[in-house]
Amino acid sequence: MDAKQINNMYKSLGSFARKCMFRILSVAAIPNHIAFIMDGNRRYSKQHKLIVNAGYRVGFSTLMSMLMYCYELGVKYVTIYAFSIENFKRSPEEVQSLMDLMEEKIEGLMKEESLVNQYGVRVYFIGNLKLLSKPVRLAAERAMDATAKNSKAVLLICIAYTATDEITHAVQEACEKRYEKIKKNELEKDINGINVSDIERHMYMAVAPDPDIIIRTSGETRLSNFLLWQSSNCLLYSPCVLWPEIGLRHVVLAVLEFQKHLYNSNKQKQI
Repeated sequence: MDAKQINNMYKSLGSFARKCMFRILSVAAIPNHIAFIMDGNRRYSKQHKLIVNAGYRVGFSTLMSMLMYCYELGVKYVTIYAFSIENFKRSPEEVQSLMDLMEEKIEGLMKEESLVNQYGVRVYFIGNLKLLSKPVRLAAERAMDATAKNSKAVLLICIAYTATDEITHAVQEACEKRYEKIKKNELEKDINGINVSDIERHMYMAVAPDPDIIIRTSGETRLSNFLLWQSSNCLLYSPCVLWPEIGLRHVVLAVLEFQKHLYNSNKQKQI
């Protein structure tokens, strides 16, 4: 038996064990939506004496594993915090390096053998996309068009995103739509103005339900301006590992914590 056959054998055994574990987890409720704050790529690079870009490349491989675990488990929606608007304040060299890496990886999502096509994933890019460089923005638009007919699962990539920008955008859009209707006499002017549902319809994240779990690596418990509107009732899980080091056990522990929290909540309602 050569090295390739041995490697394939170990992969098959790992896949079988994972399926058994996920079947056990599925006895209880499985989260519908998990969001990730991918914290620690730069620190990983520093600890391992790598250039910054190398840490992000390792982090991308980790992301592919996390997506595979989530979709195999039956989680339909996965959201990742890929690039904050605040990240544009980093050095021009680092920002450009990240933009180049993003363009490369976005193009990879559309390949026939990609995880996105393997699991039938529809991709959305969420955020103020006009802030992106033209090549990255066009690549994002192509990826959304190419996966528009996929319906088994959803990947939401928050890029050039902050929650405050999302909320500001939604309020502005809701006000503009209401004003247009008043001008066309489709709506009477009243003192109530816009309401919460008006704002929610114009959120970038309106294409997905609120997350059940937000997982932030590095042991940090801050949301860092991520999904502030949508996270009022979700569980925050913060394993003390850097993003490139997160693994299957952390996803399993997060789901178990979610199931425990849901069980306790339901028990309290019955009292």
